[in-house]
Amino acid sequence: MKIYLSSLLLLVLFYNSACSQDKSPNSPSRKFTVEEAFPKLSFTRPVDFQHAADNSNRVFVVEQRGVISVLQNETGASTKTDFLAIESKVDDSGNEEGLLGLAFHPDYKSNGFFYVNYTAANPDRTVISRFSVSTSNPNQADAASELVLLEYGQPYGNHNGGQISFGPDGYLYIAVGDGGNGGDPKGNGQNRSTLLGSILRIDVNQKNGSINYSIPADNPFANNNDGYREEIYAYGLRNPWRFSFDSANGQLWVGDVGQNKYEEIDIVKKGGNYGWNTMEGFHCYNSPDCDKNGLELPVWEYDRSQGDISITGGFVYHGTAHQELEGLYIYADYVSGRIWSLDTSNPQKPINTELLNADFPISSFGVDQNQELYICGFDDKIYKLSYE
Repeated sequence: MKIYLSSLLLLVLFYNSACSQDKSPNSPSRKFTVEEAFPKLSFTRPVDFQHAADNSNRVFVVEQRGVISVLQNETGASTKTDFLAIESKVDDSGNEEGLLGLAFHPDYKSNGFFYVNYTAANPDRTVISRFSVSTSNPNQADAASELVLLEYGQPYGNHNGGQISFGPDGYLYIAVGDGGNGGDPKGNGQNRSTLLGSILRIDVNQKNGSINYSIPADNPFANNNDGYREEIYAYGLRNPWRFSFDSANGQLWVGDVGQNKYEEIDIVKKGGNYGWNTMEGFHCYNSPDCDKNGLELPVWEYDRSQGDISITGGFVYHGTAHQELEGLYIYADYVSGRIWSLDTSNPQKPINTELLNADFPISSFGVDQNQELYICGFDDKIYKLSYE
């Protein structure tokens, strides 16, 4: 994600009027639009939307400044509560810094554990922590319960990744950018001795001595003798801005922000090398010819010729409100506000269809307990798909 609000909002408005719909045989018969999910509420720079899988019909909105709000998932909701407020811990001085991710433990109903990803200062670093819900108030976290699991340095203020999510295997996955600046100047994407530029996978249910997590035995670099970080699940990523697991088959979908020309979507597998900074999308990055041997190519890319500048990864849709989207990957561009569906049922001929052109920057997607899709807008609103 690249959070440029001021100047790029003008680009959003321009391209919303100028860009035409993609054409494909699978274009929905009805035209999509968006509507406010909670018209009586607003949120300050919402970057994540989660539910606790506890059948409470609550949703949790992560605000970049360091606040997690909780509310009932009802259109008429008029109140929200600060579930967790850690603004004093969070450094959001950079556009891509702040409280960036939230994940509830699969056994949250019984253990009350949830996890956050935030940037902190002095030194500049990412922090992965566990908190507990209050024993007396389900809408209030215990702010004093923080247990730090993992910290890693951030050499620059951008490309922090930020997504965390439990996979179907019960392990915690963490999206880590390449450390920032332009073109990966420190070569982190292809360096397995650093956590940067990777998707990590850790076991939060087991400690390893003084370390508050352990390495899954089948992690690709577990017990290696080459100095590679054992937490790495996949690498060669630039700034994986939002990933999700397909609830039907467990596939891991990642939207990876490009450098100058191409945004990409990857289906990530264990041990895969996704090419950065040898490649950007399907293309060699530093030279007209490069060694692609051993690299995993994207399932889709788009270029920046129509004002689309920064991908926001989404979800494979499995809700019931929009049957024509079943099994399609829904994603967006942060800057242009365009939202697409991607059909990869024929991997050799993916079908990409523009669903609508929103008039706000799209920072993230989320789903509720019924797998319905929600959209975080940097106009401080939460939206959901609707029809014209």
